[in-house]
Amino acid sequence: MGQRALLRAGARVFAIVIGMTVGSGWASAESVQPPAVESEAAILIEQRTGEAIFVKNGDERLYPASITKIATAILAIEHASPDDIVTVSKTARGEEGTRVYLAEGEQVTMEKLLYGMMLNSGNDAATAIAEHIDGTKEKFAERMNEFMSGDIGADDTHFVNPSGLPDPDHYTTAYDMAKLARYAMNNDTFRRIVATRTMPWAGLEWTSTLQNHNRLLTDYPGATGIKNGYTIAAGNTLVGSAERDGMSLIGVVLKAGSKEKAYADMKAMLDYGFANFAVKLLFADGEQYERPADEMGAASGWVASAPIWGVYSKGEQPQVEIAGDGAVTLSSAGLRYEAGRLSAVKKEVAISSFTKSGSDNEKAAAGGQPANSSGSRIAAWACLALLAPAAVFAVVRLRRRRDKNRASERCDG
Repeated sequence: MGQRALLRAGARVFAIVIGMTVGSGWASAESVQPPAVESEAAILIEQRTGEAIFVKNGDERLYPASITKIATAILAIEHASPDDIVTVSKTARGEEGTRVYLAEGEQVTMEKLLYGMMLNSGNDAATAIAEHIDGTKEKFAERMNEFMSGDIGADDTHFVNPSGLPDPDHYTTAYDMAKLARYAMNNDTFRRIVATRTMPWAGLEWTSTLQNHNRLLTDYPGATGIKNGYTIAAGNTLVGSAERDGMSLIGVVLKAGSKEKAYADMKAMLDYGFANFAVKLLFADGEQYERPADEMGAASGWVASAPIWGVYSKGEQPQVEIAGDGAVTLSSAGLRYEAGRLSAVKKEVAISSFTKSGSDNEKAAAGGQPANSSGSRIAAWACLALLAPAAVFAVVRLRRRRDKNRASERCDG
């Protein structure tokens, strides 16, 4: 992704430039300079492609604080039912930090806990969720790490709890959090929860109206989520998302000096992304592409097994190249990356399993009729049918001539 996903010379690229075809309607806009981000680390990605369009210290390991709960939430959505009844333990009841004031022994639905965790950042809700799924926070943390390294491909993240409370071994990077957020925002349930601004809360020990702590939802036009966080060790952290003109952006800031600076950095990145970039559908699901013949005279067919999108710089005419292995590469000012990959169209070819001679092999390889094809068999039977009467007549004549000769020999004796 981004700096780490820039393509190097690989499979041969055929000189196919389809920018004029897919580029109709690409608009220009007044350019906005890259933001002067003050946070220690930050990244902005386009959601459909996952491409980074702004990065600052993307690989630096830092404490995430409560944005950890993004992983807890998506795992709960995937591994539990919203109607599951969760019994709150003493451990969950006694969690430190921000809570929704769950009571020991209180029974709450998984869905309600998810809202309490993501809107009000309830650490008690996070622990209750983890214990319901895996028995202990520690076991759930193992699941989180397997998920991050396996499903997300986040190699610089390690979690030890579901809430983000400080620990020297609890860390992440801006790159990894962007990958996680992109994955989670593809889930409709997750999107609905993190876009919710308020929710009534009625518990055994606390009745209130939850207000989503993520200020983007009220302060930034087009905001769709996701989660903020804070501890003394982590500083202010924020993962935000917004959508405009059919393009969705996801931003991450880590270790901001204050809440105000975290939101200022996020808004500056989003403004930069929307002003300077746009997305375009390069190939629809199932769309076929016939690559013209090259200098060797060979042509080939390709098909998109899933939609392929490209993010490009506004005001530019990007080029889309199709490589010999089906890789779709987009080039635009400052960007060059593999946007997706086409699959070869399978063509049925008749292959002979019986060979009479080398010349027959060569004929079949050149596209001629194989010796044992259905057409050859029909022609052979037709020839036999025509020759059979003549063969029978010849045999009858031969037998009559032989009998006549034998009769003569008996008479002469």
